[in-house]
Amino acid sequence: MERIASFQVDHRKIDVGMYISRVDGDIITYDVRMVKPNGGVYLETPAMHTIEHLFATFARNSEFGKGIVYVGPMGCRTGFYLLTRGMSHEAAIKLVRDAYRFISEYDDRIPGCSEEECGNYKEHDLEGARKAVLPLLKSLENYSVEMLEYSWHMK
Repeated sequence: MERIASFQVDHRKIDVGMYISRVDGDIITYDVRMVKPNGGVYLETPAMHTIEHLFATFARNSEFGKGIVYVGPMGCRTGFYLLTRGMSHEAAIKLVRDAYRFISEYDDRIPGCSEEECGNYKEHDLEGARKAVLPLLKSLENYSVEMLEYSWHMK
């Protein structure tokens, strides 16, 4: 079997940040890395679950909502995938920055957090989510489109 593109990136050189993972026609997949891969610290599942609910809800309700194809967690627990259509890279950076700022300040009922709405509604951690987004927020302060390229960080 052919090795997929995401396995061809040297994960030893990736750090916290946002990267273009692939472009498939008009769909762009971004890797939103919240912790350093293989760094020994990973997102805790309850906090990650809460981030998923808040990130997806914010993104789909934002000015860019029609361009959101998917928001979901990485199995390795280092971050999230964001798939967009018809959005500029600048808009994607702005969306993630705004969403993570929203999560860092959020202090209300977690959207979609009932037995009827969620398959694991009891496993959430809002305080953990609020803390977990802070490293990425700091990383994105002065992020540019050039920095979305994995190769920019591999120098």
